[in-house]
Amino acid sequence: MDNSLHPDSRSIGPLEIFLAFSQLALSGFGGVLPWAHRTLVERKAWLTEREFVDTLALGQLLPGPNIGNMAVMIGYRFAGYAGAAAAVTGLVGGPFVLMITAGMLYSSYGALPLVQQALSGMSAVAAGLVLATGFKMMGSLKRHWRPWLFAALSLVGVGALRWPLLAVVGALAPFAIAAAWRDEE
Repeated sequence: MDNSLHPDSRSIGPLEIFLAFSQLALSGFGGVLPWAHRTLVERKAWLTEREFVDTLALGQLLPGPNIGNMAVMIGYRFAGYAGAAAAVTGLVGGPFVLMITAGMLYSSYGALPLVQQALSGMSAVAAGLVLATGFKMMGSLKRHWRPWLFAALSLVGVGALRWPLLAVVGALAPFAIAAAWRDEE
């Protein structure tokens, strides 16, 4: 476990990791990425902006939910296997209980117009939070025109031409990696 970047990381134990991930999981309706950013970067300063972006990028490359992958990596980084287990348990424990309860309530009251309107409002708020977090994370990245080109090509391929996402990513990824590698030199 490499603690060289964070000399105080030994003081972050599994219980604190569990509580932090429980809190962000229970705060994030519609997705916890904005809450993870706020908790891990802004409030607790366990990660820098760049470390958060890099961890998220790696989490997106691995199979499974991004935030779950991030929880394992961050928990392990600060408290080894116990920290990884604490982060994942904190991330899924509370929402598991809430979803069982919500499912039971929805089966009884889900058809009510007020419930439908509330769910529509929550989805708009969740989309706004994800968009705002994306804009915050963009600040830590270098500004080049190439990423916008690849984003536009992806949007055209998947959105307009309706090509499969895997094919578009598979075709564009080598060129995007080569362009990023070229920028680093």
